[in-house]
Amino acid sequence: MLRKRGSVILCGAFLFITWNAILVLLLWGRPPTGQPDDSGREQREAVEIPTNDVVGDVLRMADTFEAELEMQKKILLQIQSHQSLWDSSNKDRPKVVIPSQPVIPILVIACNRVTVRRCLDKLLEHRPSAELYPIIVSQDCGHAETAEVIRSYGNKVTHLKQPDLSDIPVQPGHKKFQGYYKISRHYRWALNQVFKTLSHSSVVIVEDDLEVAPDFFEYFRALLPLLQSDPSLWCVSAWNDNGRDGYVDPGKADLLYRTDFFPGLGWMVLKEMWEELEPKWPASFWDDWMRQPEQRRNRACIRPEISRTLTFGRQGVSLGQFYDKYLRYIKLNTEFVPFTKKDLSYLKEETYRENFQKEVYSAPVVTYEDVKQGQLQGKGPFRLQYSSKDSFKVLAKNLGIMDDLKSGVPRAGYRGVVSFISRGRRIYLAPPPGWTQYDASWS
Repeated sequence: MLRKRGSVILCGAFLFITWNAILVLLLWGRPPTGQPDDSGREQREAVEIPTNDVVGDVLRMADTFEAELEMQKKILLQIQSHQSLWDSSNKDRPKVVIPSQPVIPILVIACNRVTVRRCLDKLLEHRPSAELYPIIVSQDCGHAETAEVIRSYGNKVTHLKQPDLSDIPVQPGHKKFQGYYKISRHYRWALNQVFKTLSHSSVVIVEDDLEVAPDFFEYFRALLPLLQSDPSLWCVSAWNDNGRDGYVDPGKADLLYRTDFFPGLGWMVLKEMWEELEPKWPASFWDDWMRQPEQRRNRACIRPEISRTLTFGRQGVSLGQFYDKYLRYIKLNTEFVPFTKKDLSYLKEETYRENFQKEVYSAPVVTYEDVKQGQLQGKGPFRLQYSSKDSFKVLAKNLGIMDDLKSGVPRAGYRGVVSFISRGRRIYLAPPPGWTQYDASWS
């Protein structure tokens, strides 16, 4: 309809201009009496034509010209009238926009939390473009009140409903984990909708209990090209597992890391990666499955120093595990960082590994007592060394960072190193020099 309207307007304007130009040329092109024509001959015949006939011709031509102008005026008025009708009939229709940048949909995994409103409100508040960041809410559980909340957003979001709400047959010892099985089934279905049905090439996944930072969209937009071009990466996450207030540098909102630990809690993945994972997607505990060596395949994720998501969902299938001790204290970034205008090439694998290892292993080695008692001399960074699973867990627990390992990988770790702030100093909890690989038995 929009193209048809534009074509009619252009056609009318073209006819108007063309007709007037022809009339002007006819008047201008009539040779005056006694002047040479194009061949240089005298216009003798013109001298013989009575003057009153020439005047009559001009008057008749002027009348024709005036009539034509009146007709063209009516045509233009009709076009204007049709334009107002078209505008009125299309005022509620979304404009067809062809994005000049890749579309990054946001997939919200929802179930039975009416507080999904907090998640959606923040997404809509900070979203810079509805065309570039469509919000897709996939709901499991069939919870009517939650469905009503999602519907209340109208066409601001796309509401999908997981069709299979049946219980999943599980072994007797896993009956209490039925919720984890349903979550895994829902993730698989929802991601297939995004990539296979809607044909998107990437997606950012958040759950219904996450609040996003002001630069959440900017962060993922800037890192999409890196994820697409670097085969040693398999995701981008908005989350720092050790991102509690006091454990991050508030002056380093633009600092990003590579990590071997899959963080989740607001993460971007490409269609090609989903095509690799989907055929072997697990029946339950999908996030721990993602952390296994068979899925990670020595690939890393990008994570921030300061988290771009914050979880407010204490109640869920995990029954608040880690929430009261860690998650509720995660610091959410409030400073907008223009990541798309920054040079992020330092995050490429070889450059990052070389620089990171140099900084970590050139830092002076300190003891736990020095760190805990705040007796460090200088600005740092400092290296605190562990040599076994047990020594890592003791140091991590006593220093207040998360001490669990998945397939031998510590949370937020890169090549065995965990970076955090303690009493205002940067600390690298690191294995001895010469580290080569994780020990999967450290779990």
